[in-house]
Amino acid sequence: MLYIIGTPIGNLEDITLRALRILKEVDYIFAEDTRRALKLLNFYSIKKPVDSYNEHSSPKKIDKILSMLKDGKNIAYLSDAGMPVIADPGTELVNLCVENNIEWDVIPGVSSVLTAIAASGFYGNRFVFLGFMPRDKKRRRILRKIKENDMSDVYIFFESPERLVKTLNDVYDILGNVEIFVARELTKVHQEYFKGTVKRALERFSEGVRGEITVVLKVNHKKG
Repeated sequence: MLYIIGTPIGNLEDITLRALRILKEVDYIFAEDTRRALKLLNFYSIKKPVDSYNEHSSPKKIDKILSMLKDGKNIAYLSDAGMPVIADPGTELVNLCVENNIEWDVIPGVSSVLTAIAASGFYGNRFVFLGFMPRDKKRRRILRKIKENDMSDVYIFFESPERLVKTLNDVYDILGNVEIFVARELTKVHQEYFKGTVKRALERFSEGVRGEITVVLKVNHKKG
């Protein structure tokens, strides 16, 4: 059995009792970032063998995981933070199980996407998750598509501190002075929420910013 386990996005207390039980029961753990996984496991005094599995892993690592599963081992996979498979290489492991008739299950946990949506207070029955916002021309192309497409009024994406201001400038140039919510370091000690217009966000973050950033846009598409 492969267990896809949701882990904390910052605060180590944000993990379910079921996830902790499964981590104690499995034979082996693979993690996108072994350092973060070991920090979590040590916090809860869980001693298990841990190996890395991420976007840079070789085909041999996939073969190793498949061999272990076929041998009857129970394996847990942990993403860097939050829910695996969401902007995460865990997708390949799920498909590996499907293709080889191996059981898998998901142990739900916290998600930075849903946490930011809830914190933003932006009303809407639908939202579009864009993953990691690309650079330059590709970013502007996506923003133009958002302007032309009224499928949703709420869009959420991840951004790096180094590119946040450039992205905000593109949002302002293409979408106008729309409402925006910027969450920095969600659930961590230095967590910060900003909610306002893009113009105000540019003023707030013009001097630079650090940490992991999640952005939510509220775009009011003109009807008719």
